[in-house]
Amino acid sequence: MAWSAAVDGDVYASPLVVAGHVIVATENNTVYSLDVFTGSVVWKTHLGDPVDASSLPCGDIGPVTGITATPAADVSSGRLYVVAYLRTHHHMLFALSLVDGSVSWQQDADPQGSNPVVQQFRGALAIGGGSVYIPVGGLYGDCGSYGGYVVAMPLAGGQGRAYRVPSTRGASIWSPQGVTLAADGSVYAVTGNAFGGSSLGHSNSVLQLSPDVSSVKSYFAPSNWVSLDASDTDLGSVGAAVLSSGLVVAVGKEGVAYVLRAGALGGVGGQLASRHVCAGAWGGTAWVGTTVFVPCADGLFALSVSSSSIDVAWHTQHPVLGSPIVSAGAVWAIEPGSGTLFAFRPSDGFALYSVGLGGSPMHFSTPAATDGFVIAPAGQKVVAVSVIG
Repeated sequence: MAWSAAVDGDVYASPLVVAGHVIVATENNTVYSLDVFTGSVVWKTHLGDPVDASSLPCGDIGPVTGITATPAADVSSGRLYVVAYLRTHHHMLFALSLVDGSVSWQQDADPQGSNPVVQQFRGALAIGGGSVYIPVGGLYGDCGSYGGYVVAMPLAGGQGRAYRVPSTRGASIWSPQGVTLAADGSVYAVTGNAFGGSSLGHSNSVLQLSPDVSSVKSYFAPSNWVSLDASDTDLGSVGAAVLSSGLVVAVGKEGVAYVLRAGALGGVGGQLASRHVCAGAWGGTAWVGTTVFVPCADGLFALSVSSSSIDVAWHTQHPVLGSPIVSAGAVWAIEPGSGTLFAFRPSDGFALYSVGLGGSPMHFSTPAATDGFVIAPAGQKVVAVSVIG
């Protein structure tokens, strides 16, 4: 372990490594920039008081809830984009300077007509085509009249645009992985269950949105979407893996993986291939070539996919629900329950390394990596592990 740095709140968002700095955001609405070699604070910016969790009708983050979604960095402009949940029960998008943490501008991120008290911004932000994309879902417990949205804000600020999933209530876009941007600018989002609808309103669906999120270009829903809705078995517990081969892979709480055609997702039951692969998946995937690494309730799975098949290349019992990344020749994932960081050989799942983080990682904690280090969130601190030597 190279270093450990304490911060002022729980870290649900994944750290970012940008130009020799580690960016960390906390539920206390504080953003830190740490030196990647030492963990010392380069700058920190507090964006305002967070929301008292006891003031919300449901949810599983407390005692306060502030920054939950992983921020996004735009190195070309030197800005960091982060959404903070403020004590006034509004979600605010801040553009910060990567150099010193100063606020360049801020703008209300709550979609028009939504109720900020029952909406949660958990999914990671993404940058592409001059916009920052912000997925929106509901609180744990499905309370209130919430909806699923993707908000697109111009990187320079100004009038944004929001897509709302047409289900009457629900259809959250809540996976910590957030949306996935394709090479053609398409925005791929995966939704959760909805309530009270007799016809498909794009709940439990994979959606291909236009870059300006004004339209659905194609969609997919499993044939059993009605039962998935009724049983709260979200397809959208994991985001979409968009492979360079032109395939899209989705897998959710049911543990069934679907292979879809990018740009023509197939509609209801229109998958190219499907297979029950695990006891249910939550969090975010990683992928290299045609191999997709999936965090499941019964361990980490490596899936080898083609346009006609899904094979389990390997499976490890631990980590349980560890959202993976691939770096330094290994697949890295944190097991929240045990507070352990694991590394595996990508080709066969051979265990290369494990280390206790000495903290209590949050749900879906995901590491970050750069040359020489893997950075892991662990409750109210972040830990750097050297991967050299």
